Amino acid sequence: MELSESVQKGLQSLADQSVFDHSSFQVLVDVSFRSLLSSHGDPTVLDQPELKQVDQILLKQSHTAATTFILEAVKQNADKSTISSSLEELTFSAERVEIFYSAYQVSKTQSFSSFSCSIGRRLPHVNDVSWRLQYHMKNAQVDKVNEPFYLISLNTENEGSSEDINFSCTVEQLQDLVGKLKDAAKSVEKASQM
Repeated sequence: MELSESVQKGLQSLADQSVFDHSSFQVLVDVSFRSLLSSHGDPTVLDQPELKQVDQILLKQSHTAATTFILEAVKQNADKSTISSSLEELTFSAERVEIFYSAYQVSKTQSFSSFSCSIGRRLPHVNDVSWRLQYHMKNAQVDKVNEPFYLISLNTENEGSSEDINFSCTVEQLQDLVGKLKDAAKSVEKASQM
């Protein structure tokens, strides 16, 4: 895996048994995976009592490096040999590689099961779109602006309840949105043909 120099340094610090003993290593790995899986405010790495003895800057660097490595591994759908060889190159002991990989496997399973649970819930779908073109002539500082913008209203429905989503955007933002929607539609079309 291609890792930046700062990520490599952070992981090498995490591999160093004089900086992170067995207990603090385990806690940092667990917190790193939890922080990526959690959608709400779990305690941060700095709040962990087992990590109070570690230099706070080094702790942040190692946590950032660990989460970056995890995301890169997930992005590449890395297997055990890829993860092991990458960590061993960064001076991880076999025991620490095994601890890290075990946490990786558990987290993959948890994220898949939480994804499976959410499949039953429907995302809201757009029923109707309305828009209006506005024109800013001046701003609050009495400067001339002379810029068009759009007021967009999306009428959405989810499980019988209706909701309007309103936003404004410039011409460039609207063009970007339309382009992304076209790309998404093409992706859905390709996925449905597989």
